[in-house]
Amino acid sequence: MTNYRAAIRIQLRKQILDVQGKTVEHALHSLAFQNISDVHIGKYVELTVAAASKDAALEQVTEACSKLIANPIMEDFHIDLTEA
Repeated sequence: MTNYRAAIRIQLRKQILDVQGKTVEHALHSLAFQNISDVHIGKYVELTVAAASKDAALEQVTEACSKLIANPIMEDFHIDLTEA
């Protein structure tokens, strides 16, 4: 078994209004950061998984994201996997 490190970025789907992102964007504008726009807030998760291969590790992490870590109805996720 090899250990793999997964870095997971989770963001709301494009169709869903990012209320937190809009709030931060408005606050930035009130602080004179007028050139900043399209603010999106997301989550970042790191974990280690032991697996026989990189493909097997990716499959396990993808399943974990789909079942628990991310909400597949509202969120998209991207996994970067490296050997630990």
